[in-house]
Amino acid sequence: MALLDICVYPDPVLRERARSIEKVDAAVRKLIDDMVETMYHAPGIGLAANQVGKPVRLIVVDLQREEDPHGLIVLVNPQIVQAEGQIVWEEGCLSVPDYFASVRRHETVCVRGLNADGEPVEMRADGLLAVALQHEIDHLDGRLFIDYLSPIKKDIFKRKWKKRVLEASA
Repeated sequence: MALLDICVYPDPVLRERARSIEKVDAAVRKLIDDMVETMYHAPGIGLAANQVGKPVRLIVVDLQREEDPHGLIVLVNPQIVQAEGQIVWEEGCLSVPDYFASVRRHETVCVRGLNADGEPVEMRADGLLAVALQHEIDHLDGRLFIDYLSPIKKDIFKRKWKKRVLEASA
């Protein structure tokens, strides 16, 4: 297993629509292992393949909480097939470090995809897990949580981000 570099906003790969994975083979399983190691090392609770420069439809999620019955979730070609309710959650992102904002999401989702063995899976999730799945699937469509901000909050984010970039390069 190897740690992968996490792409940081405004890296163009974060805005790409990821392509479907045709077959879960050894290369995909290696990418899964590397993404899981990278996510835990970051540390984060979710990671999409395009966040590590691989625009394919693959996410890994682990809430890393003892009360979470799911543990590590690997989804290949995930899609939300049902969503209901609304919840507002403060989100952050490994690709937008040190920035957090409240985002409105669906409270409950049903997601279908393939597991790490290429077998079909379907799961229902609510609360933080639903938010994390929506967040990571958004990445696969080239969307970031900052896209959900109001125009005023988006402007504030852009100014803070520009200042951060300038300070980092000084």
